[in-house]
Amino acid sequence: MHTDTFTREAKHSPEWMLEQGWNAYELMVVDQTAPNYTPDGEIAPAEHQPESTKEYATEFEDPKIAEEEREGWHGYVEWEYYPEKKAKAFEYMSSKSFPPPPEFQLGPIPGTNPVLEGVRWKLWHKAMGGPLPAVPDESWDIVLEEKHPDMLHLLQFPYNGEPPKRLVTAKEITPNNLHFIRNHGGIPTIEEDKWDLNVDGLVREPKKLTLADLKNESLFPRITKACTIQCSGTRRVEQIALYAGEGDEMINAPWAEGAIGTAVYTGVSLKHVIKHCGGLINKTGHIELFGADTYFKQNEVMNYAVSVPWSKVKANEVLLCWEMNGKPLPKIHGAPVRALVMGYIGARSVKWLYRVSALDRPTHAPVQSKEYLYFNQQVGKHNQRPVEGIQIQEMPVSSAIMSPLNKQVIIHEGAIDCRGWGYSGGGRWPERIELSADGGFSWYAVPVENLSSKHRFAWRTWHYSLPCEVEGWIEIVVRCWDNSLNTQPLEVRSAWNWGLHVTSSCHRVKVYSVNKKREATRTRLQEFEKRGELFTPITKPTEFPTMSWEDYDAWWKKNEPRDVQEDVYDSDFE
Repeated sequence: MHTDTFTREAKHSPEWMLEQGWNAYELMVVDQTAPNYTPDGEIAPAEHQPESTKEYATEFEDPKIAEEEREGWHGYVEWEYYPEKKAKAFEYMSSKSFPPPPEFQLGPIPGTNPVLEGVRWKLWHKAMGGPLPAVPDESWDIVLEEKHPDMLHLLQFPYNGEPPKRLVTAKEITPNNLHFIRNHGGIPTIEEDKWDLNVDGLVREPKKLTLADLKNESLFPRITKACTIQCSGTRRVEQIALYAGEGDEMINAPWAEGAIGTAVYTGVSLKHVIKHCGGLINKTGHIELFGADTYFKQNEVMNYAVSVPWSKVKANEVLLCWEMNGKPLPKIHGAPVRALVMGYIGARSVKWLYRVSALDRPTHAPVQSKEYLYFNQQVGKHNQRPVEGIQIQEMPVSSAIMSPLNKQVIIHEGAIDCRGWGYSGGGRWPERIELSADGGFSWYAVPVENLSSKHRFAWRTWHYSLPCEVEGWIEIVVRCWDNSLNTQPLEVRSAWNWGLHVTSSCHRVKVYSVNKKREATRTRLQEFEKRGELFTPITKPTEFPTMSWEDYDAWWKKNEPRDVQEDVYDSDFE
């Protein structure tokens, strides 16, 4: 199993690699305000090198803090009802030393699968003791059981994974085993008949409901809804390739274009559940949702929690779901019951839901108050104040090309087959998809018959043969227009932010176009085939000439020479 490297040799890469920024994590900070600053100094060891060679503990005594309290609830530790226990856990975690996150932005992203292991997160669970040390291995077993074998495992624990691009839009409705997963903790396993939901806070009649209660159609009308869930990290690799940002391996894993999926969910409206509990006290503003997974943030230990506005719940746009694509909710997707917050960032759709609490304000839980914030581009790691970041709720309009792949060689006859997805949050939908083969100068609309069906809160998949007469490197670009005429900024620089969230810019794919519609190209390809020569990699020099010396000389006999020949007069020789 691949293991994150959290110790490094204090030895630099070759200087020329550092000069090009290929291993920029090794570069020291240059303080041009320092008295001893010189602009032509040698490259010195980076300030973090001593820290990077530090050894960290991997064995811990059980602090006897975490424990399972409920029969049939394995891997669930209750934190939120016990402030004293949370304080004790914080004190204990603060006394320990854990490795830093692996560097995957200013150095090469590992080519392994899993890409990152999550050593810190495993050690955090191990340190807390009780049932938690076993959770990482148990969660990975569930991944292997419930997910497609071709999944890209971005982070082994907590599990973050997406399907390969060839399977992202293969179907309009994403199969359960191919739907992306973005977990914030381990996967608890909860028996259906032992599960219940606590509804408390600013409701008039706090209640505890079982799954049988939720499924009782005389109490709650059942709803089945096709809905897209998108992670705010979708297409994050494009932001990373431009500029490095927040580098926590779990908070900001290097997602590609597959951190999105559409499924058909069955459940009941949270609005009806709250009405069943006597409704709300008037000052209620937000509804807090709690998951049974254990979450860590700056040595604090807690249950995963977020909140959504009451207005969202009131609009029947928050469901409590127990079924996904006609089957019981998979363990990895939050069984027995999860929340589905339509059109919002995926982080709000809490899995392994066990508590709903009505509040007079948004939750203070860090996922809501300190994370998933969209900062101005001028706000870096040294001066982020949570109040200056916009809490990400509704997802903006976005789209992506699933094929062809970036830097792929495409042989065609005047048109390149393309396919992908388009999505807009907040109950909007893609109204038009456009493609460009020239970097975004001219655009072609995808015919409506090449788009999947239209739904509120769901994506549209598309396919199109994009006209292309050009040979050589081209840049294919996609953009989506939703029904409110929102569209995407053209460049990723417009979307970049320190948290690397919401890459809403137009998706760009560079391909090498080989147009067989041209006779010379068609003839040349036939010659490659006849000689048994490989056409790729495209950077490989061709081993046989494009023309013979006889043809070369014959051409120059018919055409003017390379240099201008002035008229020659006898006087020039006098």
